[in-house]
Amino acid sequence: MAIAARSGHRCVAMLGIGAYRPTRLVSNDEVCEVLDSSDEWIFERSGIRNRRWISGDETARSMAAEAAGRAIRNSGVPKDKIGALILATNSWKTKIPHGGPIIAFDIGLNGIPAYDVAAGCGGFGYGLGIAADTVRAGSAEYVLVVGVETMSVVMEPTDRNTAFIFGDGAGAVVVGPSEENGISPTVWGSDGENAEAIGQNYDIPEYMDRAQEWQHKDPESEPVGRMVVTMQGSRVFRWAAITLPKALTTVLETSGVSIDDIEVFVPHQANARINELMKKNLGLADDVPMANDIENTGNTSAASIPLAMEEMLASGKAKGGQTALLLGFGAGLSYAGAVVTLPPAPKESSLEG
Repeated sequence: MAIAARSGHRCVAMLGIGAYRPTRLVSNDEVCEVLDSSDEWIFERSGIRNRRWISGDETARSMAAEAAGRAIRNSGVPKDKIGALILATNSWKTKIPHGGPIIAFDIGLNGIPAYDVAAGCGGFGYGLGIAADTVRAGSAEYVLVVGVETMSVVMEPTDRNTAFIFGDGAGAVVVGPSEENGISPTVWGSDGENAEAIGQNYDIPEYMDRAQEWQHKDPESEPVGRMVVTMQGSRVFRWAAITLPKALTTVLETSGVSIDDIEVFVPHQANARINELMKKNLGLADDVPMANDIENTGNTSAASIPLAMEEMLASGKAKGGQTALLLGFGAGLSYAGAVVTLPPAPKESSLEG
């Protein structure tokens, strides 16, 4: 007796990209109506001038579905060929149910395997690597990877460590077989010793006896708090300064390409200063374009890399087929990087509304 095994496609690539940006543009001056800061202070330290926050009927669910639909249409892959969906998110409103199956249903793919990846700001990189390996293994021919965040609802507007940083949005890519390989092996890792550098103020009860105790209390008597993100900025910066250069070097070594082969640099949009430092330390030429979506989009966590790629492709700063270096990093503390071939410029772009 032999147990059956599947075989897939050795060469995979991103075949299409889509994104959604909320309609509300929030300036530093507007943030400073509540936050004790200034436009100059925020831009000098982060590179952010504006960010987008959800408004009206916009939600993580609606943004993810719109970005996913655009990615599928831009890829040209028939929707019924999509065999799996990976949702990278840290701000989905519930752990149960998780968001992946809901988005699959919303875009007309109910029934496919769909699940969430919560790996901080590196979540899209984790999802992309898993998607590529899923296609290579033959578990699905095409995989949809979606990164979505509504960070505006999980931050404290008076916290000088976080309030000016975060924005909302969604980005998605379709991963599938290609004639030449367009996604290198993922280089990823984590540092649980420093995990608390980025966290939250309210936790799920850790002990069953405490949860059982609550069951016997009047729910209205319990204090109700809103979970918000907390961050020790200097601790994260020190970790990034030590960890990320090693990670980028390993990405290049693993991918088999040299620094001279990199035509576009798309780091996670966490801080413009960190990104400029990484580009300099890598030795990338001055004329190599680097994503700077953070200036008017802010830090959108797991959505930042697909949003930044989409902006560069839609605006002409980068072109489909170019070789790009990607690196996501953040809560966990976790990181994930890869060398990729950029997908074609989107026919439907988030920059068009």
